Amino acid sequence: MPEFDYDLFVIGAGSGGTRAARISASHGAKVAIAEEYRVGGTCVIRGCVPKKMLVYGAHFAEDLHEAERFGWDIKGASFNWQRLRDIVQTDVDRLEGLYGQTLDNNKVELFNERATITGANEVTLASGKKLSASKILVATGGWPFPAQCEGAEHALTSNEIFHLDECPKSIIIIGGGYIANEFAGIFHAFGADVTIANRSGVILRSYDQEIVGKLQDMSVAKGITYRLNAPLQKIEKNTDGTVTVHFQDEKPAQTADVIMVATGRYPNADNLGLENAGVARDKGGAIIVDDYNKTNVDSIYAVGDVTDRVQLTPVAIREGHAFADTVFDNNPRTVDYSNIPSAVFSSPPIAAVGMTEKEAREKYGDDVNVYRSDFRPMKNVVSGRQERGLYKMVTAGPDDKVVGLHMIGPESSEILQAAAVAVKAGLSKQDFDDTIALHPSMSEELVLLK
Repeated sequence: MPEFDYDLFVIGAGSGGTRAARISASHGAKVAIAEEYRVGGTCVIRGCVPKKMLVYGAHFAEDLHEAERFGWDIKGASFNWQRLRDIVQTDVDRLEGLYGQTLDNNKVELFNERATITGANEVTLASGKKLSASKILVATGGWPFPAQCEGAEHALTSNEIFHLDECPKSIIIIGGGYIANEFAGIFHAFGADVTIANRSGVILRSYDQEIVGKLQDMSVAKGITYRLNAPLQKIEKNTDGTVTVHFQDEKPAQTADVIMVATGRYPNADNLGLENAGVARDKGGAIIVDDYNKTNVDSIYAVGDVTDRVQLTPVAIREGHAFADTVFDNNPRTVDYSNIPSAVFSSPPIAAVGMTEKEAREKYGDDVNVYRSDFRPMKNVVSGRQERGLYKMVTAGPDDKVVGLHMIGPESSEILQAAAVAVKAGLSKQDFDDTIALHPSMSEELVLLK
């Protein structure tokens, strides 16, 4: 008889957990995975995938408005929130099915119920069934912070925002990060009166602030309102269904159809029974792991947002794959967290890789050069839109090694992915200059920076 029921038991069937389960099974391990909600996790079910679909829907607002300048006469156009919402959820269902199919094809046993750790090698399902495993992997992701004030129950988070019965005529979004700015652009395009309220005076603090300033200026020009240095005091539900937000420091209250809280996410590690096995967590609740994703308990590992390293889906996938190769293929692998590209799917989008100008100057001092291209995309010239793009390159050292690229403009997230390869490879400004431009395109600005 085998010592354990499984070689690996994974708790959480999101991107990281699913990849770890699939690759471990391909290495010959007997694998099971438990998911209490829906297979696919945050990204597929209530995060980046459905959000990007809404972003695409929002793009049509400006495109239809400008179509006449490109020779198209479009009359009587209107927006139907319910139709887009339902189409998006239908595709979420499709993707969930594909995730489940992947697990099944790799002979990973799926338990559609909550699992908690009840020992170093034991999990207990919600049904009461106990199962043993040589290794346990926790991949339960993150969870949105609720409002930290009286009346928090009246505010939505990014979990619920996809399921609104109607598109709000007005919305207040609490927070200054990427989720807040993305949904601000989405709902403004759908016709809502949008306010971003942030407790501090800085938005998107991890991005280059020159680029962020461009986004803020363009958002204000569109009609999005920013209320900065405005911490929450309380939220009240009104008899007509609207919600009123009261701010601290005697700032005026504001009423809207919907209040959305987008103040970040925290590791989803509570009530998992980690204490039963003595698994260590940090002050923020994240599971502490080493470079190989192992906790302080030899049989228990963790990957993804539950470890609070880098909260990005592709990172969780890499961690899950590295875990599987390390533990079940005798091929120890770690993840390189340097120069990870990221994007804010705002309107227009921001994309970045590497150090901001501020970070580079803090590390390299005066040995830093900054190159820019401030341009008006050709499409905007034809349409009459006044918005300008900005590409910014940060270099360091005598050879002008590129240590950061920061962009705002149409399709910047699509353009940056290829450019991120160059930054990861350690190329110099001269390598960019030596590359012939692809004309006419926005991407050519990357090799024409001054």
